[in-house]
Amino acid sequence: MGNVWKGAAVLTVAALLTKLLSALYRVPYQNMVGDVGFYIYQQVYPIYGIVVALSLAGYPVAISKLIAERLAEGDEAGAAAVRRVALLLLSALGVMLFAVLYAGAEAVASWMGDRRLEPLLRLLSFSFLFFPLIAVLRGDFQGQHDMVPTAVSQVGEQLVRVTAILGLSYWALRRGADVYSCGMAAIAGTLVGMAAALLILLFYAAKRGRKKTTGRTPPASVLYMGRRLLTAGTIVCLTNMALTLIPLVDSFLFVPLLRETGAKLDEVKWLKGVYDRGQPLIQLGTVVGTSLSLALVPFISSTRRGQGAAFTPGLLPLRLAAVIGVGASLGLICLIRPINTMLFENDRGSLVLAVLSASIFFTTMALTASAMLQGMGKEWAAAAGVAVAVAGKMALMHWLVPPFGVLGAAFATTGAYAFMACFLYVRLRRECQLAHAQKYVYPIVKAGIAMVVVLQLYRWLMDASAGGRLWAAAEALGGVAVGAIVYIVFIVKGNVFSEQELSALPLANKIRLLLGSR
Repeated sequence: MGNVWKGAAVLTVAALLTKLLSALYRVPYQNMVGDVGFYIYQQVYPIYGIVVALSLAGYPVAISKLIAERLAEGDEAGAAAVRRVALLLLSALGVMLFAVLYAGAEAVASWMGDRRLEPLLRLLSFSFLFFPLIAVLRGDFQGQHDMVPTAVSQVGEQLVRVTAILGLSYWALRRGADVYSCGMAAIAGTLVGMAAALLILLFYAAKRGRKKTTGRTPPASVLYMGRRLLTAGTIVCLTNMALTLIPLVDSFLFVPLLRETGAKLDEVKWLKGVYDRGQPLIQLGTVVGTSLSLALVPFISSTRRGQGAAFTPGLLPLRLAAVIGVGASLGLICLIRPINTMLFENDRGSLVLAVLSASIFFTTMALTASAMLQGMGKEWAAAAGVAVAVAGKMALMHWLVPPFGVLGAAFATTGAYAFMACFLYVRLRRECQLAHAQKYVYPIVKAGIAMVVVLQLYRWLMDASAGGRLWAAAEALGGVAVGAIVYIVFIVKGNVFSEQELSALPLANKIRLLLGSR
């Protein structure tokens, strides 16, 4: 059991590192190619996000469960059969998806409202050929409780991908390429990253070697494995696609809906690029929030075991998610103008980004609730939450974009994540104890209001002096420090967490010493 927990910790750290890299590299990329170049990349990026879900979060999990079951029974032949069936099915799926996107690239680009995206889509279609073998190898290692190859390949893929994207794009710009050619270079970098992941996994497979197995698997067993792999793997994929499918809706609806209002294509491209600045902000805030809330739960729970009934297992991760989500959303909204200038060179679209920043709270709550439901074996409920978000996003886009333009799209994104959070919270209440949740709302809201008041005063004082990007960076970083201190003080003073829970949190003892006894 110790190896299982150790392996889970390794995968958690790897996932956090890769998601942080995925959010952060977009800032220098946008600085290189500008808002229109960023729009081009973001239009096709969600398709790569789907490939990542297929090769990392979905099918490897299903494969690992099937292999682990066979190995637990000492059935090496059965485990080998799982590998063969998985590789056959996923290869067929990968080839089919590749063929559909490659042949339909022109139609997909037309649906996105920009026919010049066709070459990028055609090049990106090759990523579907990588995922089957990557997914099978990761699932095989995980089924044997060896999480290191998956973690190393995950981090290695992201490091190589980010380096290749930035390096190839810079090289293309130096050669005088246009922004669409830079987009092609970025997609090429993505394929290089996937190739690196595959090579890393093949290295570990060759290092481990393969035992020869004998015996045949009955056809009925093969059908059972295939059916279970496709159903369970697809559900897990869907539950991990919330941050991918919502931007995918934008890829297909944003440009066409704004064009219907009479806006010119060049203007819409620029607006979409500015709007897409919110994606790394949402991803970064959500990753930190969900990672902390879910990673700390087992640690805090272990410290509370046998210490009374003050700890409510079902409520603690949501409480952590709410505290982090409220703080991140309100802090970013208050500081969005200097943060926008610090990261993206100017403050264009700050109001739109402020609206998008509000979605950090809802995504943090939704993904935390989704992970809890998956842990309880309620994957269908988690997948239904993603479906609610996508359906809500599509409806809100058609309703809000025509009258409000890009601001309407931002409200549609925030509303979609709000729908998902509410749906999953209701589902979660049916599955676990969430008693007395309301009593924590007031101190969290109070802490948020205090932080907003202080940051507004801070912004008023800092804005008295004019400055460029360097001044904006100083204002933004200083504001983050000031806001965090005020917010943490009010959270601790508001008894949002018990003494025992606080004692388990990092740096909590030092904070309590500074504040004095509660």
